[in-house]
Amino acid sequence: MTDANLTDADIAADLPAHKRTYSAFNRLVLFSILHVMLTLVCLALAFLGHVPNLALLLGLGGTVALIAAFALSG
Repeated sequence: MTDANLTDADIAADLPAHKRTYSAFNRLVLFSILHVMLTLVCLALAFLGHVPNLALLLGLGGTVALIAAFALSG
């Protein structure tokens, strides 16, 4: 369903909102990918590396660092 009465001014007015949404979605996807990678590294350290305490500290610290970095960056 499209609106045939859209003008160039309407499209130009909507563009900043679309750019903000696209940027926020990209940051969310990047955060998700990095958090999954951090979780996999921590699981590998805990089970394959036999250092569960270090894996726990790295997981908690890394999660806090990721949240802080993404919250402060934008």
